[in-house]
Amino acid sequence: MVLQLDGQSLRIADVLAVADGRQHVALAPAARNKMLRTRAVVERAVRAGVPVYGVNTGFGKMSEITIPNSQLAALQRNLVRSHAAGVGDALPEREVRAMMLLRANVLATGFAGARASVVDALLALLNAGIWAVVPEQGSVGASGDLAPLAHLALTLIGEGRARVGVYEGDSAELLAKAGLTPVVLEAKEGLALINGTQAHTAVAALACAELTRLWHAAHIATAMSLDALLGTPDAFDARIQDARGQPGQKVSAALLRALLKGSAIRESHRHGDPRVQDAYALRCAPQVHGPALEALRFARDIIERELNAATDNPLVLETGELLSGGNFHGQAVGMASDLLAIVSANLAVISERRTDRLVHPDFNQGLPPFLAGSPGLESGFMMAQVTSAALASECKTLAHPASVDSIPTDGNKEDVVPMAMAAATKLRRSVRNLRHVIAIELIAAAEGFEHRRPLRSTDVLERAHALIRTIVRKADGDRAPGPDITRLADALATGVFDHITEGFVS
Repeated sequence: MVLQLDGQSLRIADVLAVADGRQHVALAPAARNKMLRTRAVVERAVRAGVPVYGVNTGFGKMSEITIPNSQLAALQRNLVRSHAAGVGDALPEREVRAMMLLRANVLATGFAGARASVVDALLALLNAGIWAVVPEQGSVGASGDLAPLAHLALTLIGEGRARVGVYEGDSAELLAKAGLTPVVLEAKEGLALINGTQAHTAVAALACAELTRLWHAAHIATAMSLDALLGTPDAFDARIQDARGQPGQKVSAALLRALLKGSAIRESHRHGDPRVQDAYALRCAPQVHGPALEALRFARDIIERELNAATDNPLVLETGELLSGGNFHGQAVGMASDLLAIVSANLAVISERRTDRLVHPDFNQGLPPFLAGSPGLESGFMMAQVTSAALASECKTLAHPASVDSIPTDGNKEDVVPMAMAAATKLRRSVRNLRHVIAIELIAAAEGFEHRRPLRSTDVLERAHALIRTIVRKADGDRAPGPDITRLADALATGVFDHITEGFVS
């Protein structure tokens, strides 16, 4: 099925389908018709010769300079070329594909005043698997992600570098091989391609989706750790959650109760255990995971609204007006990304503490020191916990907000900027760290299960344990844990546990 872009109904699930699943995309007929109407507005403005920002003027600090009609195509081409000033590592393919989709959707709103053929050309690149080489650094998030989007626009006009799969070459070469023709930009279209929030929103949308997935996986890890440590689920009693009234906490506790219901390991120590309560990392999981869910939902709403936001300047209205404003400013998604980085850090910190309890000989309720088969001769999971601690600590650093920073640019014309791209890319790194932290906890908890045999946990957690064992085999002496951690972390990123937790919480 082809995804129809209409500029108003795109969702994060659609972004994933295109970025990862390579779903084909087309411009919806209604959006095409609206684009025709607003393009006519731009063309009338050109014929009238009245100075309109972005149509027949310079940009930013030079917006007072009027450009003659004979040079409008050169103006747009020069804009794209001059703004492709990005540096650093190239964005991954999935993020560039997401950015291409989002920019096409912005044009599909009609508010940019671009021709429908520009969207068609952008989607042709996307459907052909051609993606621009877009350096990660160079955007302050206003007037949008100018540098990253300019690199994308370069490929559209047959300049710059692009990739197909692992092959990299000149954009003109790759377009020609695919039978595609470079776009010749007309009035306002260069600005329409680069003025907006789509680079950092693409990165944030994909990170938000994975973080939501990891939130679910963190509950499996918590439940397995609790059982392996002979903990009690009494702290997850619904009456405790109701007494506080926080919605996310209620959802988290309910998920943990569902995962832990019917464990034979639990029944083995229900009576005669002198402990009356567990450490915070176990007992207070709903109080930490719950606010994380609420923050996730809040940030997801902001990001999904931004997927369909008109972020160009000026906006072109069907009434014939061209309104200059600041919708390109990335504060909304920048702040949402910073909030998600805090979520990621909190989930990493509490997961690492549970891992520590699983390996710490003073706290792990009779499990072997560091889960080693021959303690002393073997180190077991000692260094895996150290890795988890390093990653969790880095997440704390990455939780420092980028969106509170600002530095004037463009001759002080752009005097307050949100640093939204920095917020999004550090979020991506934090989520990657969390993925590995949770993988380490799951591996350690699975090993803890082995030492509780012949007792068994709940059916659902035994399914999770069995799934882990298809990726990471049981410890049979010391071996390098890095590859095991990486394999399970990669599986978490692709949703290996989705089918286990689905139905418990939306």
